Amino acid sequence: MWIVFIKDVRIYYNTFYECHLYTKTTIGGSHGLMVRESNSQSKGCGFEFIFLTSVHQVAEKIEALGQFVMKTRRTLKGHGNKVLCVDWCRDKRRIVSSSQDGKVIVWDAYTTNKEHAVTMPCTWVMACAYAPSGCAVACGGLDNKCSVYPLSLDKNENLAAKKKSVAMHTNYLSSCSFTNSDMQILTSSGDGTCALWDVESGQLLQSFHGHSADVLSLNLAPSETGNTFVSGGCDKKANVWDMRSGQNVQSFETHESDINSVKYYPSGDAFATGSDDATCRLYDLRADREVAIYSKESIIFGASSVDFSLSGRLLFAGYNDYTINVWDVLKGTRVAILFGHENRVSTVRVSPDGTAFCSGSWDNTLRIWA
Repeated sequence: MWIVFIKDVRIYYNTFYECHLYTKTTIGGSHGLMVRESNSQSKGCGFEFIFLTSVHQVAEKIEALGQFVMKTRRTLKGHGNKVLCVDWCRDKRRIVSSSQDGKVIVWDAYTTNKEHAVTMPCTWVMACAYAPSGCAVACGGLDNKCSVYPLSLDKNENLAAKKKSVAMHTNYLSSCSFTNSDMQILTSSGDGTCALWDVESGQLLQSFHGHSADVLSLNLAPSETGNTFVSGGCDKKANVWDMRSGQNVQSFETHESDINSVKYYPSGDAFATGSDDATCRLYDLRADREVAIYSKESIIFGASSVDFSLSGRLLFAGYNDYTINVWDVLKGTRVAILFGHENRVSTVRVSPDGTAFCSGSWDNTLRIWA
C-alpha cells in the first residue's frame, strides 16, 4: 500500500499537546485520517500512525473543557417582526440586522442604541452584511436584489437616497458577503446560484452554478486572498468554489435535509454546516470528507445557523427549538445550552475579537452573549 502525505494540518491546543492531521490516499483512492502525537515514540520510518475515522478520536486524549458560562448581556429591541440575519462591523461594536418587517437596523451593541435604520421596499429582508471598512452595509431578500447603503456620521441622513442596487437574481436573495474589500460582494439565491458582483458598477463578475435547488448560505474563506468560498442549500450539498474560475472544486453531500448555514473554521482548513436534519457537521477540506457530527438524540429540531469561536474550539449553533447549543469541536460533546429567546434562533454571529456573540430570533430581538 502506497501512502501519500499531503501538507499537514496543525491544530494547537493551548495547554495540551500538538497533533498533526494528515490525509491518507491508497491505490484504491480511499481517504482516511491519521494522527501523530508530537510526544509519540519513533517506530520504523520515525512516525507512529494511528488510523482514525473522526476528529473526536483524534481528540480522545485532549482534556475536556471546564465549566462554560455565557449570559445575555444586552437585548436589542426595535424590529417589528422576525430577525433573519445579523453581521458585526470590524470595529467590534456595531451590528447590522435585517428582519421580516422590511427594516435594516445598525445598532451600537454597547449602548443598544439604533444608529441607522432603512425601510426596504419588500418584507423578508433575509440577508445583510457589513462592509470591511465599516462604511457601508448590504442587504436583500424577496426583492431578488442586493442593495448597498453607504453609512455616514450623520445619523439623520436619508440612507435610502444613496442606495446602490448591485445584484439582481431571478429569485430571493438568501445571503450576501463582501469580499476582502468594499468593491466586490458575493450573493446566494433561491434561484440555485451564487454570484460575484462589482459594487461600483453593478456588473456581474462571476456566476457559480452547481446547486440543484435553493442556495441558503455562503461563507468566504478566512484568508488574505479570499479566493474560495463555501455554499450550502436545499439540495443537501455543501459546495466549495474557486472565485477566480467559477468552478466547483469540492462537494460534500452527507446531510439528510436542507443545509441552512455554512461557516469556515478559523484556519480555513475545514468548515461547519447546520441542517434541518438536526445535526451540525464538520468537513475537512484536505481530507475531502466529513470528520465530525454534532448531534444528540434529544435534539429533534433543525440547526438554523452556526459560527465558530475565535480559537475554533467551540461551535455555536442556533436551533429552531429556541435554544443555542455550544459544542466542543474536538470532543464532539455539548458543553452548554443557552436559553433566553422565545422563538426560533435564526442567526448567530461571533464578534470579530471573539469576546461575545450575537443571536437573532423570530421573537423580534437580538441578544448579545458574553
